[in-house]
Amino acid sequence: MMLIPSLHVHPAAHRSSKTVQFLRHSHPLASPHPHQPTPSSSVTMVNFNALTSAIVLSFAVSTLASPVARESFVTHPITKKASKSITATLAKDQARLAKYNSAASSSATVINEVDSYIAQVKVGTQTFDLIVDTGSSNTWVGANTKFSKGSTGVSTGKSVSVSYGSGSFKGTEYTDTVTLGSATVTSQSIGVASSATGFDGVDGIIGFGPVDLTEDTVSGVSTVPTFLDNLYSKGTISTEVLGVSFAPESGSDDDDANGELTLGGTDSSKYTGSITYAAKSTSSSVGPYWGVAVSAIKYGSTSLGSGSGIVDTGTTLIYIPSSAYSKFLSASGGKTDSSTGLAKFSKKPTGTFSFTIGGKVLSLTPAQYLVPTAQYSNFGISGSGYYSWINDGGSSGVDFIIGQKFLENYYSVFDTTNSRIGFATAA
Repeated sequence: MMLIPSLHVHPAAHRSSKTVQFLRHSHPLASPHPHQPTPSSSVTMVNFNALTSAIVLSFAVSTLASPVARESFVTHPITKKASKSITATLAKDQARLAKYNSAASSSATVINEVDSYIAQVKVGTQTFDLIVDTGSSNTWVGANTKFSKGSTGVSTGKSVSVSYGSGSFKGTEYTDTVTLGSATVTSQSIGVASSATGFDGVDGIIGFGPVDLTEDTVSGVSTVPTFLDNLYSKGTISTEVLGVSFAPESGSDDDDANGELTLGGTDSSKYTGSITYAAKSTSSSVGPYWGVAVSAIKYGSTSLGSGSGIVDTGTTLIYIPSSAYSKFLSASGGKTDSSTGLAKFSKKPTGTFSFTIGGKVLSLTPAQYLVPTAQYSNFGISGSGYYSWINDGGSSGVDFIIGQKFLENYYSVFDTTNSRIGFATAA
């Protein structure tokens, strides 16, 4: 029987508090999945899908004196590190696209200013700020705060390295106790960086991509189980599912507390209606990732095309194939702005932009796919006109990424157990 720990708030300066959830169970699974500064003690009761009640709390971990026998969600915050340059954001995203197409190398342009969702993750006795990334699968630390081996840390002596296009690291594999909120995995494989580029202001990554993305990243082994894999195999969660709730910043703010991750289930308070699921794509270009078939891309009633895209929390904008992007500009009256690299409009577009996934039309209104004018200064945008989060993904290989600016409007579900991806309208 599991204990439900309480959590206390330790806010980070100049960052927004986001939250991470996981679902704890009172009984372990019969068999593992084959793969893959002021404390606050406030408690809020929330109704969740398939649960009679749930406890929503905030921040670092402590333990209740007595066990409880019900399933519960427990939250832990993540923070958003915001870029001050839209050109830096684009360069980071485009380097990531290049890496997806195996065109990037360790000499690729490195961008330090990024838009990323950050989780405070405990490794041994240390706490690290790690990027939450569904586009990669390794967990590693040491980019800024250096790892100090404690009593639970063990070096395997194996080398580890990963290139992300927008950055890279190399170092040594260790196993150690890793804790996110009150979700703990002992003997989790982690990379300890001896060198890292492109990760100013953060300490590394906690990867939530498919386990196959760890292939050949650690010497002498084929793949290494992810943090979520191990939570599932050890019975901490009953299903290997990650639920993601992001939300747009309001007004000129760049530090709203409005995000939440759910480990082991979905949070029905974060979406309306039902979740539409589509099978994880087996297409050669996106198959290793959280890829999904998009049967239609439209602007208003104008068909822009179709394709298979990667659903990626580590990419900021929405990238569609070049042919679809050209049609989008023609239909909406836009052009690519030479100074920002964004789609720019002299008149505000009026049509909706949509993807059809799993037979469901998922639409964005102009207010959702345009950069809010109140945020222009946050991104270094000057001048008049309107700018879009929709951008050109290229014309070969991986050319289609469904990034944060889409996910801020739709609750998303990454279901390893059933090899599927789900979407629902954000609450």
